[in-house]
Order: sequence, then structure tokens, then C-alpha cells
Amino acid sequence: MLTFSDHSQGSSRLQRRDFLRIGGLGLGGLGLSEMMALKALGASQKRLLKDKSVIFLFMHGGPSQFETFDPKMDAPSEIRSVTGEIKTKIPGITFGSTFERLAKLADKFSIVRSFVTGDAVHDIKTIVGKDTLKANVGSLYSRIAGPLRKGSAMPTNVALFPQAISSAAMPVIKKFGDFTSSGEFGATYQPFVPGAGSGAQADMTLSLPQSRLDDRRTLLTSLDQWKRRMDASEVVGGMSEFQSLAFDVLRRGVSDAFDLSKEDPRLIERYDTSKLLPKDRISTQWNNREHYADNAATLGKLLLMARRLCEHGCGFVTVTTSFVWDMHADNNNAPCRTGMDYVGRPFDHAVSALIEDIEARGLSDKIMLVCCGEMGRSPKLNAKGGRDHWGGLAPLMIYGGGLKMGQVIGQSARHGGEPASEPITIPDLIATIMHTLVDHGEARVTDGLPPSLLNVLTRGEPIRGLV
Repeated sequence: MLTFSDHSQGSSRLQRRDFLRIGGLGLGGLGLSEMMALKALGASQKRLLKDKSVIFLFMHGGPSQFETFDPKMDAPSEIRSVTGEIKTKIPGITFGSTFERLAKLADKFSIVRSFVTGDAVHDIKTIVGKDTLKANVGSLYSRIAGPLRKGSAMPTNVALFPQAISSAAMPVIKKFGDFTSSGEFGATYQPFVPGAGSGAQADMTLSLPQSRLDDRRTLLTSLDQWKRRMDASEVVGGMSEFQSLAFDVLRRGVSDAFDLSKEDPRLIERYDTSKLLPKDRISTQWNNREHYADNAATLGKLLLMARRLCEHGCGFVTVTTSFVWDMHADNNNAPCRTGMDYVGRPFDHAVSALIEDIEARGLSDKIMLVCCGEMGRSPKLNAKGGRDHWGGLAPLMIYGGGLKMGQVIGQSARHGGEPASEPITIPDLIATIMHTLVDHGEARVTDGLPPSLLNVLTRGEPIRGLV
């Protein structure tokens, strides 16, 4: 726990034992003792790491390929998109009609219509699973890049859940998998989770609600006073490299990256999805009502925060709201038509805002966006207008990162249940992400990287047509 001594009463000198309590500042489980034990990758890191970042928007629950990016309007009525289709910027390509904004930006990103996740099990396999050594993909990157960005102290791996925006949001759903898992690599490489409510995650006060802004001002005032005392103190000069890095987490204003109040209010408004789905418009018949509400209330600002983090040097940001893309039409989940209103419209609004923002900032080569879930949905509608689990085909959207945009990769069969061209698999997606972030040739000759990690880097093939 960070400690700030009250020097208004007594000595103005910061005691060394007080300063050393910064060891409790554990970003992603990285305590000071662990930081001191780590060895920097050194000069080879400059060649190994590319100057790029990835935002992985996990569409938890399994989005339908039909109502998103492959409507199949020539198929029978029980198969084709229940929301109809909309023409896109790419001639001859249509999306589900909910994606009005994204359709106008289709030349800026690419769609994969032959993506296969392998099974119809609810889990988080595209971001944490057997193909990722049961670690978050961001933890794979963090194991290569180090848990903190040298020179700025920015965490290299962050996971954003609704509570990073609203303290009233429901906790992240973990029964289908732990987004913060670092697998065999240990707690040092877990994603940093703002708003988690303990340690640095509480002390840095990263959330946005007005009720917490006063606390943030108090914290920043304390930090500013503390910085001035530390700058004048001989304590800093005797610190180790990693003690200095821990101090820099505070001194260099890493918490500012998480602070949306520093953005233009007009831009915040453009991202904001909270007005699209007032809670009173969500039927009480769905047990998933609270999650629908949290998704709509926070998705846009989560993506805005993700962009800010990438600009400040974070290499990998996981974004997931709630378990909202499951559209069975049962007691828990709405049918496809209603579900796309509840979930698809906030997605369309938030993702299009992110793309426009990145484009306006000239960062399209620097930031890659991946959008997918753990599976797709069944080709045939069920009796209640929902779609059931389907592992044979799933939607995948990729933007930026210096890849080739404005195209559709692969083809699906007429009924939309499996690929009609060479399947793109999870290892291929991981290879594409890691190709964007890391020089594979340098990784193979870099000392200290685990063989299991190197195997993950080479198991799949970067998606042809994108690279």
C-alpha cells in the first residue's frame, strides 16, 4: 500500500523506510522485490519489440456471424440475418444492418469470414486458452517486453473491465475463464487491472465517476507534494534501477493515462455509449439485464481508455464488458433481433468512434484492434428467434497495426456454418497479433525467453492477406 507521510506536522524529510513501502505498489502482481530480481532485456529489446500496441475487444458470449459481418441474405429465412443487411464502403460487401457506422468505415478494417475457434464451449479461448499456454495473450507479450515499459513505467499489459469506468458495475465474469491469468509465467506478468480495488489499483484512483474525482484530486495533490520532496531528497540517488522505476510509476504520472477527464469533452461524448440503452429499456425478463446495462454504460469509455493507454506506451490492452453476446432467446439472453439492439448498437458506436479517433491521430499503423469472441452462432435460428452455440465458424474483425485493411479474408459456406476456404484458427490469430508486436527473428535468438513461448510465436501463421 502506498504511504504518504504527513509532513505538515514534524519533519519535512521523507524517511527511507516510508519510501520503501512503495514496494507494495504491485502492478500486475509486480512487487518491489520481484522488480529488483528481474533482469532487463537491454539493447536487444529495441530490435525485438515493434513500436505498436494491440487492443483486444473480447465479445464475450459468442457473437453471431450472421447479424454482424456475414448476413447471408441469399440463404433461407431460418439462416439469414434477422436484422437484414446494410451496404458497406466496400462494393459488394454487406454487414448486419445494426452496424450502420461501421459499414461506412469498412475500408478502414478487415473482416475474416473463415475464422474457426474449434468448439462451441463457453470460455475465453481466443484470449486465454490452451493455444496461449493458459495465459492472457497480453501476458505473452509482457513476458517478452517486461511488465513495465522502461523509461515511462507504463504497464505493458492491462485488462479493462466495467469497474474501471464505474464502481457500480458488476464484477467481471470469471466462471468461463480468468482474463488475468498469466499461466506458467507467474503473477509478475498478469495484466494490470484498474479499478480492482486493492493496492496500486485502488491508490491510483483510476475510475471515472464524479463521486471519486475528489479523491483523485487529493491523491494528485499528495503526489505532487511528495514528488517535490523526493526531487530534493538524497534518497532517490541511492535507489536501484527497479526502485527508481517503481518511483517513476508515480512521478511520471502513469495514472494520467487512465484519466478520461483529460480528454476533450466532445470526444468523450462521441465515444459515450451510455445513452444508447437506458436500463429501463431493457426487459426485466432477461436474467442478463444487469450485464446488458453495464455493457452499454461502459463500452465506449473503456475503448477510449484503451486508446489512451496505447498512446502512453501500453503494449496490450484487453477489453471485455460483460457476458452479453450469448443470444439463445432463453431466460438469460435475448433473441438475436433484440440482442443486437442491446449489444450490437453500443459495439457499432464505440468501435467506430475508436477507429475514427485513431485515424484522426495518425495512429493506424501503431494500434491494432482485434474484435472476436469464443465462438460463433448456429446457422439455423431456434424456435424463439435465437441462435445457439457454434464452433464451426465465428466472426473476426481486425483493424490497424500496419496491416492491409479494407478487405474480406476467406469465405464461408452458403449456410454460414463453416469455412468455404482455408480456415483461420486461433494460433493464426495469435501469430498475427505477435507478428504485429514482436520481431519473431529477434525473439528466436534472444536469451532468456522460454521455449514454450517461442513455440506459441511460431505455431500459427500470420493471416495471409493481412500481413
